[in-house]
Amino acid sequence: MTSPTAYKVLTPLAALMVAFAGAAIIDKLPAPTAALTQAVHTTDSEATAPDQTPVRSSQASLTRVDGAVHQVGAITQAQNAEVLAYWTDERMATARPISDLIDSTLDLTGSSLFPAPEDQEVEWQVSRPDSAGERWTGGGLVARTTGKVYLTLDGRDFTCSASVVDSANRSTLVTAGHCAKDGRGSWARNWTFVPGHSAGGSPHGKFTARDLLVAPQWADQADDSYDFAMVVLNKDGSETAQDRVGSQPISFDSWSQAQVERGVQVYSFGYPASSPYDGEDLHYCSGRTTPDTGGTTANGMRCAMTQGSSGGPWFTDFDSTTGQGTISSVVSFKYADDRNTQYGPRFGVEAQRLFERAERL
Repeated sequence: MTSPTAYKVLTPLAALMVAFAGAAIIDKLPAPTAALTQAVHTTDSEATAPDQTPVRSSQASLTRVDGAVHQVGAITQAQNAEVLAYWTDERMATARPISDLIDSTLDLTGSSLFPAPEDQEVEWQVSRPDSAGERWTGGGLVARTTGKVYLTLDGRDFTCSASVVDSANRSTLVTAGHCAKDGRGSWARNWTFVPGHSAGGSPHGKFTARDLLVAPQWADQADDSYDFAMVVLNKDGSETAQDRVGSQPISFDSWSQAQVERGVQVYSFGYPASSPYDGEDLHYCSGRTTPDTGGTTANGMRCAMTQGSSGGPWFTDFDSTTGQGTISSVVSFKYADDRNTQYGPRFGVEAQRLFERAERL
């Protein structure tokens, strides 16, 4: 179900609308539908204003089939080249995580609402089972298959995270629904994946999206329990993303009632970009999950990673020595009154249906 609690961060829903009137009247927030679209129109100076029209695919290419809402991206060589050309070094450097619109408006950056990881002043360790947001230095497969996403929504440039998953077309990613579509609002454009992004670099190239798919529950209701998306990529030259960097297995049965009650041990990864992070390097959290009590079927874990990490993978059965695990969820949202707990939707039948549709494209 859609959470009745309107104070969410990481997703573009609800929390972005704080920018309208300030935190003092948060109880008067409007409905969360298409929140990003509303917020960017009131805070133009806070987002990257492109000096050319973003590449756009035709709305006529929107389809609904087999439990998936599907939007076509860059499908011709010319469109692919245009999207790649759009992302200049300057645009990539100035693209911002969605919540930065709020942070600048309300001057929240550096406040207690955005706590730094507890171990930030300590020397980074290779891996911990209870990380709250440290930089990942363990290398391995996860450092290649996880990447930073650059996208345009309603004329503003933003960042997210995503991961390559093992698929029949060898070109499928999993990410958050709000990294592909703003709930009932606009679809993302200029969607580009940079696997293994590190210190501003693109060590494994850049891959543009040719298909974006979300669940009907996300497209129609902005239901946070279904905040996941599958994205099918174009090749970079003659290589698919999976051929270039490898892939991670994906699971749709990690959240049985018994497992949920017991608590599932997960590792989450992403590129947090709001203070105190800068979006340059891969970070991770790890720990056992607990069910959300705010009205969704998501699960939460202790994590200080901020916006920009949205869409990053949640792994079960993660092996920190190889960097391989099974993706069972993605980074989705936090509540504004609990910035230390990160939530992810449970992958089940709906996510499986979406994945199976994507891998056939």
